[in-house]
Amino acid sequence: MTLYARFAAHLDSILDGMEERGQLPAALDRRAIAIEPPRDASHGDMAINAAMVLAKPAKTNPRALAELLVAELEKLDEVESVAIAGPGFLNLTLTRATWEAELNAIQAAGEDFGRSDLGAGLRVNVEYVSANPTGPMHMGHCRGAVVGDALATLLAYTGHQVTREYYVNDAGGQVQVLGRSAHVRYREALGETVEVPEGLYPGDYLVPVGQALAKEFGDRYVGAPEAEWLALFRTRAVAAMMDMIRDDLALLGIHHDLFSSEAQLQAAGKPEEAEATLRARDLIYDGVLEKPKGQADEEWEPVELPLFRSTQFGDDQDRPIKKSDGTWTYFGADMAYHYQKAATADQLIDIWGADHAGTVKRITAAVAALTGGKVPLDVKLIQMVRLLRDGEPVKMSKRSGNFVTLAEVVQEVGKDVVRFTMLTRKPDAQMDFDFAKVVEASKDNPVFYVQYAHARISSLGRRAAETFGELPAVDLSHLGTDEIALVKAAANFPRIVESAAKNREPHRVAFYLYDLAAAFHAWWNMGNDDPAKRVIVAEAPEVSAARLYLGRAVGQIIRNGLMLMGVAALTEMT
Repeated sequence: MTLYARFAAHLDSILDGMEERGQLPAALDRRAIAIEPPRDASHGDMAINAAMVLAKPAKTNPRALAELLVAELEKLDEVESVAIAGPGFLNLTLTRATWEAELNAIQAAGEDFGRSDLGAGLRVNVEYVSANPTGPMHMGHCRGAVVGDALATLLAYTGHQVTREYYVNDAGGQVQVLGRSAHVRYREALGETVEVPEGLYPGDYLVPVGQALAKEFGDRYVGAPEAEWLALFRTRAVAAMMDMIRDDLALLGIHHDLFSSEAQLQAAGKPEEAEATLRARDLIYDGVLEKPKGQADEEWEPVELPLFRSTQFGDDQDRPIKKSDGTWTYFGADMAYHYQKAATADQLIDIWGADHAGTVKRITAAVAALTGGKVPLDVKLIQMVRLLRDGEPVKMSKRSGNFVTLAEVVQEVGKDVVRFTMLTRKPDAQMDFDFAKVVEASKDNPVFYVQYAHARISSLGRRAAETFGELPAVDLSHLGTDEIALVKAAANFPRIVESAAKNREPHRVAFYLYDLAAAFHAWWNMGNDDPAKRVIVAEAPEVSAARLYLGRAVGQIIRNGLMLMGVAALTEMT
């Protein structure tokens, strides 16, 4: 059990005892109690808000409750002192032996330090990317892809049973356009001089698709009616695009467990099943939508449609699940898809672009209706990324026709740079990706700064071997105050991981790694001014052994954190 989890257990035991003795009412809600490092390190090692949280429901004074808690907390062997701050916050200072034991725990756990059973096997379906299969991946897809993949890894690391899913939108009008675009390239491959008509996909990425179709079918469909070739060309083009998308995602180290087809979903009658389920619950009715605001009466033709009662779940209006021609609306098909996912999951998480914000409320309402509220849906919205080169917007890609492809970016700066950078800001905040800055060797570049810390740590083992050959046994009493401060920063990792998992926010790990790297670099740099503070001191093998032991523990945590982000921990940097 890690340090913060152990103290949470200590506190629960103390509160249980206080309830048994009648010092607190039974069954108080403890969920808002937090145990965390204080904002100011001079206040101690841990801050506990229990007295502030429990005083009001317990109908007591928070400071009086804090005094009762102090008496119990001071009995713990790991606690050196407890102070009451303000109206009732508790600041704990832990013994040095506690921090030495935590350093040993990091070394003993290795790559499992930070891993937990927080999820208790909860089945979580994380759907991310789900780009329309009409072309290669572009940077508009990249950020959501990285956030979704890092979140899936984080949840698996914390004891959740995770399914990584990609929804293939292969039943809408856009794939009809793709089929027609492929036909243009098919005719081009047979020697015809073509111009891609307005409204079709102009990118060069369809040239190989056209060539493959020409090789397979010859000129059979050159002058044939669209009805004879559209379904065939659409299917072949979608398959080719999905192969391309999988290859693009592989460049980022992303692999999904499941690809679900919208066309297959509809062919299997899943939307009808969802509709029948909701009709049985009186949550779908046949009605007429209100006239859109600003539309003239003569332009408005009321049509009776099957409507989902989404207003019963907080939406601002009821939503049609079918169009006037009887085909499914995007919402109707999406509703059925989520119903299918919910059959094998305890929770659904969708990673969407911010341009889909308007549909969150209705699909959340549909999932609540279809599952009786038993399978919650959490939609994470991802803001766009603006590509820059030395501060100037990047020109579009010739291959894609109107955007910069993900493959082009990864090939230029590397997978690790792309993945780490995508996690250096909260997903709902706008992001600039400047090709010059993301490869800059400076403290201002988090990717470099964290990887450089790990490379420095890796160099310590090599230098120790050259200096001493074999080091003496580790004696942690040789660590000073500065080193113990670094142990405290390192010991915070499991708490950060659990917090990131609970809040579904993998960027918290990136923020933490940057802070840990900064603490390590500051410790390392003390040796520049005072040779006695270097990690490897030729005249002091015992001190060197203890400091190297600490450095390796920090390196282990950096590796663990980078693994969660899908980023390599470099051992050398030029």
